[in-house]
Amino acid sequence: MRSSVPSLRIRPLNDRLPRSGGRFVLYWMIANRRARSNFALQRAIDWSVDLKVPLVVLEGLQSDYRWASDRMHRFVIEGMRDNRNEFVERGVTYIPYVEPERGAGRGLVRALADQASVLVTDDFPCFFLPRIQAAVARRVPCLIESVDANGLLPMRQTDRVFARAYDFRRWIQKCLLDQIPALPDADPLARCDSIRGADLPDRMLERWPPADVAALLGDDGLSGLDIDHAVRPAGIAGGSHAGRRRMVQFVDEKLDRYADLRNQPEEDATSGLSPYLHFGHVSVHEVFERVMDREKWTPAQLGAKATGSSQDWWGVSRSAESFLDELITWRELGFNLCAHRSDYDRYESLPDWARETLEAHAADPREHLYSLEQFERAQTHDALWNAAQRQLVREGRIHNYLRMLWGKKILEWTEHPRDALAVMIELNNKYALDGRDPNSYSGIFWVLGRYDRAWGPERPIFGKIRYMSSDNTARKLRVTEYLRRYSAE
Repeated sequence: MRSSVPSLRIRPLNDRLPRSGGRFVLYWMIANRRARSNFALQRAIDWSVDLKVPLVVLEGLQSDYRWASDRMHRFVIEGMRDNRNEFVERGVTYIPYVEPERGAGRGLVRALADQASVLVTDDFPCFFLPRIQAAVARRVPCLIESVDANGLLPMRQTDRVFARAYDFRRWIQKCLLDQIPALPDADPLARCDSIRGADLPDRMLERWPPADVAALLGDDGLSGLDIDHAVRPAGIAGGSHAGRRRMVQFVDEKLDRYADLRNQPEEDATSGLSPYLHFGHVSVHEVFERVMDREKWTPAQLGAKATGSSQDWWGVSRSAESFLDELITWRELGFNLCAHRSDYDRYESLPDWARETLEAHAADPREHLYSLEQFERAQTHDALWNAAQRQLVREGRIHNYLRMLWGKKILEWTEHPRDALAVMIELNNKYALDGRDPNSYSGIFWVLGRYDRAWGPERPIFGKIRYMSSDNTARKLRVTEYLRRYSAE
């Protein structure tokens, strides 16, 4: 079959062939939860057109994943509403399945795969998704392919884990130009016009009925699900439509201020796109194209050689250069590590120098020690830290700069660096809409030395780990209004 998707993005998960006599191609949508600019969906459509069978899209949502809550569920289900409208309008069979109780969805993927010619799914390198994919791949009777639609570069273009952003950036600058022409189709469903919908057995739809998305999004619609109802929705609308609106607003109205104001907590200068990128409601390719269209960019503007510099390489405005470095270098650096190391969320994955200095100072006296519960309730002596934690609990996010301070203080106020890591992962993944993501783990582990270098002078508790303080942060940044906004009242 002639594929419209670059081969580096396609990874077979078993050694089976397309199943003869299959009734449809199944796209099991688990990470790239969108109908546009999606290499995985594009690959599934390639198979559907080639085999001349219908396409079925299954977008599932379990109730028994760790940190399942009203916040995460509502954000995903709002995306299901958008996807249902997109797929139904194009005549594609779409199954939004939300487990009504824990374990109710067990067997659904296998039942669909038993009738499929090929199963295509999303290649996402962390959280529980790789484990569940591997389990399914061992049992299904057809070929299963995992497709990488995460970033501008295929995750497996290199088998090397980069220890520094500078080295990764320089490598990107050497090879990224070859990837830019291979962007996903903006509207892959345009090729589905000739593909009829699939007829699914009534018994299957009775056992695993598609979710009533409107009811789930209504008042108390999530109350009957066995998830954490204490973590309330964050007030940020989920879905591709909301994500694209956020993208357009940022690029057209805020990008000019990004370089100068992105670190100011009282300025609304950041993109706000990370939840949409994490849940796959928006593609990094869409964002890249929007930025470059605004900048009127052409490849001729690229720097003459790869320098590893975060500025003056793309040949666009200073704010656009700064944003692209976050969107591409720092975001895809996290995917690079998670794709090649299964211990990405373990203390042992830290650089040797970082673990050595942390262990050397693990027994240093701490002036303040707090429990997980005290951290969660923002019950520390530090007003700025408490404000950041309240923002996380209320809104599902922390301002980018304060997120770094938030982590540094947890390191300072726990008995051991391992305890600090456990607290950061628990609070971030429980409350942050962009938690459980390679980029999110990069931020957490940066606090402990990942992607950083040894700093001096050597300090108690931190050793050679980069130090931050609330007092210095308050002197550098404007935080008076931020403290008022996220006070305890």
